[in-house]
Amino acid sequence: MNPGKGEKHHHHNNHQEPPYHVIHKLPPGDSPYVKAKHVQLVQKDPEAAIVLFWKAMNAGDKVDSALKDMAVVMKQQDRAEEAIEAVKSFRHRCSKQAQESLDNVLIDLYKKCGRIEEQIELLKQKLRMIYEGEAFNGKLTKTARSHGRKFQVTIRQEVSRILGNLGWAYMQLGNYLAAEVVYQKAQSIDPDANKACNLCLCLMKQRRYAEAHSVLDDVLKGKLSRSDDPKSKNRVKELLHELETCQSTLLPSKSVGLSLEDAFVEGLDHLMNQCNPYRSRRLPIFEEIYPHRDQLAC
Repeated sequence: MNPGKGEKHHHHNNHQEPPYHVIHKLPPGDSPYVKAKHVQLVQKDPEAAIVLFWKAMNAGDKVDSALKDMAVVMKQQDRAEEAIEAVKSFRHRCSKQAQESLDNVLIDLYKKCGRIEEQIELLKQKLRMIYEGEAFNGKLTKTARSHGRKFQVTIRQEVSRILGNLGWAYMQLGNYLAAEVVYQKAQSIDPDANKACNLCLCLMKQRRYAEAHSVLDDVLKGKLSRSDDPKSKNRVKELLHELETCQSTLLPSKSVGLSLEDAFVEGLDHLMNQCNPYRSRRLPIFEEIYPHRDQLAC
């Protein structure tokens, strides 16, 4: 069949799926990694696939992909703690290019295991790497992948996304002031409805109901991206209902005793102090990210 002319002949074999290695962009053959993928995708035997991914890594066959795939399958099998140890043990054998996506895998695994402090540490490290120009190789965009699609991500979008994840992590720790600061900054860089809802929740937890209401107003007026998303609309409805309930049963205000962890502020100050002034000229966004020392001290 000539390339580019397949559409004329597709009626001959339209009932046949292409082989799995073509669908999943794998090399043909039966190398250890391809065997592992076959067991994972075709035989759908995750436990056996995990064993074969180990074999592929030990054989030095597509170690980057084998480690990432094995960690994902382990997470699906509720073996996330084991996956964390595997990534930590084997990542030194992976290429430099794979390290950033292995960090993403680890962040996801820490989240799954409720290991929030370690998740926070890695998210801060990612911010530091972007700031130092390492994550984007000094460029202003990078190619990302999600659900098999490739798309361009700007530094602003990536920083806002990481800050959004950081805000979520602080929420899990009950550190609502830290979460608020981080969400406010994420919104000032690349605002969207999801982060607005989380910011609203932070303010509600601090009993600042009027401010929480005004944050939701922006979503209701459709001012933010993803305001029309059905998920966002449902969430706004729930938050509005909760706000009305809270405001109708206003409890006497008392100090919740939330203090912003010193390490958070120190870490950010350290980040600002150690940075190269020329870098911030190239990536001016970072001059705005952490000017919050005065607000946090009060």
